[in-house]
Amino acid sequence: MHWYDYLKEFNLNIMKNNFTAFLFLMSFTVFAQIPKAPEVNDGAGPWLQLIIRGVTVIKGDGAPPIGPVDVVVENDKIVQVKVVGYPGVDINKQRRPELKEGGKELDATGMYLLPGFVDMHGHIGGRAQRVNAEYVFKLWMAHGITTVRDPSAGNGLDWVLDQKSKSAKNKITAPRILAYTAFGQGSGEPISTPEMAREWVRNNAKKGADGIKFFGAAPDIMAAALDENKKLGLRSACHHAQMDVVRWNVLNSARAGLTTMEHWYGLPEALFDDRVVQHYPLDYNYNNEQDRFGAAGRLWKQAAEPYSDHWNSVMNELLELDFTIDPTFNIYEASRDLMRARRAEWHEDYTMPSLWRFYQPSKISHGSYWHYWGTEEEVNWKENYRLWMTFINEYKNRGGRVTAGSDSGFIFQLYGFAYIRELELLREAGFHPLEVIKSATLNGAEALGMDKRIGTVEVGKLADFVILEENPLQNLKSLYGTGAIKLTEDNEVVRVGGVKYTVKGGVIYDAKRLLADVQKMVADEKEKTGFKITQPGMTNE
Repeated sequence: MHWYDYLKEFNLNIMKNNFTAFLFLMSFTVFAQIPKAPEVNDGAGPWLQLIIRGVTVIKGDGAPPIGPVDVVVENDKIVQVKVVGYPGVDINKQRRPELKEGGKELDATGMYLLPGFVDMHGHIGGRAQRVNAEYVFKLWMAHGITTVRDPSAGNGLDWVLDQKSKSAKNKITAPRILAYTAFGQGSGEPISTPEMAREWVRNNAKKGADGIKFFGAAPDIMAAALDENKKLGLRSACHHAQMDVVRWNVLNSARAGLTTMEHWYGLPEALFDDRVVQHYPLDYNYNNEQDRFGAAGRLWKQAAEPYSDHWNSVMNELLELDFTIDPTFNIYEASRDLMRARRAEWHEDYTMPSLWRFYQPSKISHGSYWHYWGTEEEVNWKENYRLWMTFINEYKNRGGRVTAGSDSGFIFQLYGFAYIRELELLREAGFHPLEVIKSATLNGAEALGMDKRIGTVEVGKLADFVILEENPLQNLKSLYGTGAIKLTEDNEVVRVGGVKYTVKGGVIYDAKRLLADVQKMVADEKEKTGFKITQPGMTNE
């Protein structure tokens, strides 16, 4: 969602009606890259053989939990998933897979094992947030995220590809990374013709990008770029920015070959049945972010009624096109409840001072639109969510692919923690917890074209796992690094949960240790700078 941030960061406040102007400006941007992750692997393995003993497996394809199970991994792949007993009954050791010499056993008796999570919208930080890659990666890994799609490659494609390569070789502690370059990035001049668009797409593929992130452009340019990208076998995402959405909405993109839409922009516009342009206040200015997000909160009410003929027609066409929706519910949640977002309990220990400063009300920082955010705006956004969630849940019910993406680093949403919140919001939308996990795992893998390698706990797939002591289906909050609050039989309040182990490609990471590393980074930075979190408009005095 953050092309606007590029402009603000470099004080290029000269938005043009033609989106190619933005592409031209971006081409001259010298990426202010954040520090890369240090070449230190905090994990253990892979081993010739790894056996995870006694877990209850949540497969990731919607199947119910089953256990106790022994999961056998050789090097980085699953070779056996064996049911070894029944709940409440001692396991017959004769039924268990035998550990080979030099192998490793992990006793996970009574624990739960899921496929590694896929974050479909994971920006790796930027100049505005002033956080380093190690901080971001460890927060992701501490929450079981083993694969991330970086939409826009905001630190530059070469930078992202370097981190991708090092992650694949386990030289750094990081999820598996896919680089989707922002359309037009690196171009020496504005992309103003279809052939220029095709040439850029071909060059993007040659450079090693995994796909493209679009924000909108002239229809002939969008059509040419998507067509060329499809011919090359690459995938794509799009945030349908308001500057171009009137002439090119989600239906246009899906018909042209776009594989994934981000957020929800462009979808209500496709659902209009009594207008073409949304009802902007006549003093609206897109550069004023209170205007931008305030009007956005009234957009879904302008769309066709749920289950109406036009509503159904749009949905059915998207389904026929096998289109993927990546809603990123969490990134807008502060719009409907600002206090909740800014008071989230993890900010104190895990939010970097620079990130907290970036979140504050500002006319410059993207997503800091709290100029005078009040009850009316929040009420509008609550209704916005109701209608939006209705569409997404029904899309899922009719067989559509919905994925989980976080878009963290903006609007009080913290890396890792925000992803778990996204799972909670999918549940709020109407997804069964098993459907939530499927969105976070298999659906993401399918959308990336990686479902033969990741996304479910099955023989032949990479050993990417989330392991925790609590049943996440009963309480998704148990996946937060801060855990879930529970009252014991002795009337004692305790914290339970948090991911215990994250396994990526057969390498075991102590998730709680990774989180402790982040906590220390934040504490050290606070001590060095004398920083203390305060709420907007308040001081330390």
